[in-house]
Amino acid sequence: MTRFAQFLAVDWSGAKGPRQKGIAVALAQAGGGAPVLLAPPDSKGWARAEVLALLMALKVPTLVGLDLGISLPHADAGAFFPGWDASPADARALWALVDALCEADPNLEAGSFLAHPEVARYFRHGAGAEGDRFLLPGAATREGRFRIAEAAQRAQGVRPVSNFNLVGAAQVGKSSLTGMRMLHRLGPRLPVWPIDPLPGEGSVVTEIYTSMAARLGGVIGTATKIRTYQALADALDALGSPPVKGTGGIDDHSADALLTAAWLRRVHATADLWHPSALTPAIARTEGWTFGAL
Repeated sequence: MTRFAQFLAVDWSGAKGPRQKGIAVALAQAGGGAPVLLAPPDSKGWARAEVLALLMALKVPTLVGLDLGISLPHADAGAFFPGWDASPADARALWALVDALCEADPNLEAGSFLAHPEVARYFRHGAGAEGDRFLLPGAATREGRFRIAEAAQRAQGVRPVSNFNLVGAAQVGKSSLTGMRMLHRLGPRLPVWPIDPLPGEGSVVTEIYTSMAARLGGVIGTATKIRTYQALADALDALGSPPVKGTGGIDDHSADALLTAAWLRRVHATADLWHPSALTPAIARTEGWTFGAL
């Protein structure tokens, strides 16, 4: 698994607008050295379509980590949207549905998907504004539904939020849906593990969770965000990486991307991470997985 020439980490955003300050892209070379931020084409930030173009144009074998949910819960109910006869059969069909329903939405946004009268029933849209199918009958918690990979993450000490939850600073539902539009448009150009088998050569996309990279980088406690260059240097050192030049504060999106690129370089050759015990063919095809979850 040392065949990758570089490691690309993308801290994604589901916000509205043509350019996103919340998107950060970092690159770590397999040969070593500090990870580096890739500057967006515009000073106002990355456009989601520009990240898509970057992935399509990769010239060397790259392990890409996207900080978003590549699918929705399926195993708990045998469907993404139980009770809806149009519920897609697998993750790629889900991506196609999201992109089709959002055809008129600019900037790879996903508002039209969430506004669909059937789809809306499954999401928490605001405080006290839950769809009538946000929770499964007899649900033990009000947090919403989780994928098998997210249960594994929780067992490792991090707290992912349900992709059906669109409320709060920690929610990733909107970014996941916009990311699904991008993944659909990537098509067969780049395999997405484990929805696609891990290829023997070339580039591959994986889902990442930056909090897991922060844990390996020695960041402890309930908060895993890094906001200073010194804290980033300490975490990178724990990953065997040289520090990024800079002093004072750094935005957490940039820090997340930089740290996760170094983390991917450090752990990508760990065989167990590509073969988690709970990852069955059915889960791979429907829910996908988060690289690093065991």
